[in-house]
Amino acid sequence: MVMDIRLARIDDRLIHGQVATAWSKSTDISRILVVSDEVAHDELRKFLLKEAAPPGVKSNVITIKKMIEVYDNDLFEGIKVMLLFTNPKDVAQLVQAGIHFTSINIGGMRFTDGKRMITNFVSVDDDDIKAFRYLDQKGVELEIRKVPADRKVNLIELLQKEKKT
Repeated sequence: MVMDIRLARIDDRLIHGQVATAWSKSTDISRILVVSDEVAHDELRKFLLKEAAPPGVKSNVITIKKMIEVYDNDLFEGIKVMLLFTNPKDVAQLVQAGIHFTSINIGGMRFTDGKRMITNFVSVDDDDIKAFRYLDQKGVELEIRKVPADRKVNLIELLQKEKKT
């Protein structure tokens, strides 16, 4: 039995208003797993993320290694899960380890030095693009949407258009 992943989302803000309300309702989840080595080793962020989960939804912060270990664990049988990531490289690591995703939702990747904006809320650098291209080659849909009601924007098509300009 593998985990019932209702949504896998990259959003460096992790659990916040949009996730807590719109996404958790539309996906009918009961558990949020934040998968990040960096966050898993930050006690304050872990505490704040547990507090930010919507009522009736449990949240945990785990390492990439732990996610690989629990992916096909009976512990999660019958539990509808949302996975949250801060970046595409972590998702690529899981796919390399044999975890299957049909789709990854990209909700927000903030602008920092060395990144370029491809939408008003998604910024990428070369490592991000490399990870996204790997996921695309593995057949994973990469769709940009802030909230469920938004129109899906295909990340790879957006990158290809950007290259031509």
